[in-house]
Amino acid sequence: MQRFMPSYVYLAILATAGTILNVLVRHQDIAHPDNTLVVIYLCVGAVMLNIPHVRIEHGRLSLIGIPTMAAALLLNPLDATIVGLASSLPLVGRGVYLSLSNGLFTGTISYLGSIAATEFRTVNQLALAPRILVILVCIGANLVLLLLAFRIRQGDSVRRVTRKTFTRSFFVAFAYFGLASLLVSYVLDGSLLGYFLATIVFVLALALTDTIAGRRVRRVLESELSDADRHLFHSRAVEGVVHNLRNHMANAVGYLKEVDPRRLDPVDRESIETATAAATDAVTVLQSLSQGATPRVAYAAEPIDLNELITRALGMARPRARTKEVQLALRESPDEVSVHADPLLLREVITNLVNNAIDAAPANGHVVLRAGRRGNGWPYFSVTDDGPGIPDDQRHHLFEPHFTTKEGGTGLGLFMSFGIVREHQGQLLFEGNRRGAVFTVTLPPFGG
Repeated sequence: MQRFMPSYVYLAILATAGTILNVLVRHQDIAHPDNTLVVIYLCVGAVMLNIPHVRIEHGRLSLIGIPTMAAALLLNPLDATIVGLASSLPLVGRGVYLSLSNGLFTGTISYLGSIAATEFRTVNQLALAPRILVILVCIGANLVLLLLAFRIRQGDSVRRVTRKTFTRSFFVAFAYFGLASLLVSYVLDGSLLGYFLATIVFVLALALTDTIAGRRVRRVLESELSDADRHLFHSRAVEGVVHNLRNHMANAVGYLKEVDPRRLDPVDRESIETATAAATDAVTVLQSLSQGATPRVAYAAEPIDLNELITRALGMARPRARTKEVQLALRESPDEVSVHADPLLLREVITNLVNNAIDAAPANGHVVLRAGRRGNGWPYFSVTDDGPGIPDDQRHHLFEPHFTTKEGGTGLGLFMSFGIVREHQGQLLFEGNRRGAVFTVTLPPFGG
């Protein structure tokens, strides 16, 4: 928890600043009291719309932006802050930091938007242009708060956080939130019809989100299934070839060993010994390749701690990283991340991914190892580099044998790693882009 102390200090500063600012503008709250039913309605809407979410390239987006920006347009600063704070209620059971950060961020955003609306409002009315400006203030505040939060909590550079967080999907989503909140601000006038129309906007937003989420899940599943199918196909092909070659090589080794070297002259004796050693090595390599295609997992009786595994892997990778002057970083999980696994095979997977990342990173580049839990509770570890990434036309060849993007590579590391993770009932996912690669391994929790 000490490693994340700056994050909680950041939240404490937000909470303190929000409290002081609300006290300073208390006169505006008194001068412009809000309809209590409207405040309650937006609080309920903020809670309900923060439950579903959509995964984007990096992170998640809920519909919380719609009611909170509508609150900024319609309510005084204190009530707008209350609506933002109420949005964190669905996240209470998902961790202290997540619920606190969500509530404080949305509360601060709603407050700042409401202050801007107060400056633009004339006779309790806002024209269209000022409403759009208020929405832009909310979106800008959101971007700044998120940027600082990711910078403090993850330790990445501002440029890197901006690149991987503020993607096209992120901005499209906020444009959608702004349009929906603008519509709600016009129809929610305290009348029964207004509540009905605002509810329709919320329901339509939920329906659209569900459609987008469903399409994304299908794309992810299709991609994962395609990877699994290709790996299974190549594994079966490799197993068949290896089985036949191993039998032939074993026969050759057997016959070579029957030759009595004492009956040969020195030149022939040396040739036979060399051929026997080479054939024995070939059998060993074939055996290793067969195990890589379909490894035999020997599960440990005790839980395997992913934090400990990635820490050890990082230490072993330092000499390789020093050669290229690549900086290694570790982001352990504050939560328990224990899995049911074969520690030897899992170390092999981590080593393969870390070595690939170091090789892909430029001189003075960065490689980051992380551990944590996914949204479904499964532990994971990821390896991120800031190399050139994987071109789209090569993405679907990643887990095929002998496919490699680096000079001198064998193309077997990812292939074998995919097989090892698959035998653990887990997933090896590529989540990077052209400006860097992110490989994530998710595994079933110990006892889960």
